[in-house]
Amino acid sequence: MTDQPIARRNIAVLTAAQALGGASPPIVMSLGGLVGQQLAADPAWVTFPVSLFGVGLALGAPPAAFVMRRHGRRNGYLLGALFGVASGLVAAFGIFTASFWIFCLGAFTAGLYGAYVQSYRFAAADGADGDLKAQAISWVMVGGLVAAVVGPQLVIWTRDTVPGTPYVGSFISQAALALLVIPVLLLLRSPPAIGQAGPSGGRSLGQILRAPRFMLAVATGVVSYGLMAFVMTAAPVAMVNIGHSVNSAALAIQWHLLAMFAPSFFTGRLMARFGKERVAAVGMVLIAVAAVVALSGVAVENFWLSLMIMGLGWNFSFIGATAMVTDCHSVEERSKAQGANDFFVFGATAVVSFMAGAILNTAGWQAINWLLFPPVALILAPLLWQAARRPPTTVH
Repeated sequence: MTDQPIARRNIAVLTAAQALGGASPPIVMSLGGLVGQQLAADPAWVTFPVSLFGVGLALGAPPAAFVMRRHGRRNGYLLGALFGVASGLVAAFGIFTASFWIFCLGAFTAGLYGAYVQSYRFAAADGADGDLKAQAISWVMVGGLVAAVVGPQLVIWTRDTVPGTPYVGSFISQAALALLVIPVLLLLRSPPAIGQAGPSGGRSLGQILRAPRFMLAVATGVVSYGLMAFVMTAAPVAMVNIGHSVNSAALAIQWHLLAMFAPSFFTGRLMARFGKERVAAVGMVLIAVAAVVALSGVAVENFWLSLMIMGLGWNFSFIGATAMVTDCHSVEERSKAQGANDFFVFGATAVVSFMAGAILNTAGWQAINWLLFPPVALILAPLLWQAARRPPTTVH
């Protein structure tokens, strides 16, 4: 058994850290395509900065897991925060000097920071037992609810603070948020019952990857996060190209993010009552519903409602997938399993983010949404099959 008071303290600390660190991706994802459109020589490359953000997430996940295994969660997260400070400053400098590639470097570095932020959810689950473990992931993700407001609002408040160079102020504010998270992370404590696992503990990575339940958990995370990023990357550019304002696009992302994180107040309880696979399956259905709404028109309301439903679907499916991953490994295997999971999830995100720009440029917004249905159908079938085999009230 772990020390539950320490676990509860860490959940509160990680929730606050998520509120600050989680505001970075909305800034990159809502502005990355617009800055790319402003700086890139080829329209097909407008979402490349967002793709590099995903590459940073994917490539940063395994070394982040290694650093935290060797030096502890807190030290790893402090290093990640330094990446966050650097990313905002480099991106701002890239915009100020009109250098597309320097801006891309800043976006990539933001992804390295994001690799640490994304593991906050696992850190909360690692230090909890029983019902608290089942709800810890959701509670940390509640911090994203604050981030969902802070990130887009910073875009609106600061995008014109540096005369003649739009968006520079937004990325400086991103660096400031990463700086503010450092004193919060210093409050994190290591649960004494959870030791540091050696790299050879438990099954090999190959054995973990071949386990059917782990494969399904990773695939669910890949599809849910990948499709969300696919749409979220393209939506602001599509809105501006159609004639909607930048502020409308930023607010659309804000409502999307609110829908992504607000359900976290009760997602843990839903998983405890109905099962992780059932909740994830409902999320997949909602992602398909979001595509239907997007295909029904291009008014601001269509974008906003579609992105909100997409956010809700992501919450159920991604948090469900994350909880499924925690069921598939031992304490000794957690660094390998969690690092591999995030590598695949965010590697896929990088690929689809780049594809979003090319597809939006050549085939349009409707094509983006039609492409959501096949992967949803592909993952929904095994999720429903697995859900049918597991009792709905099982809590792990």
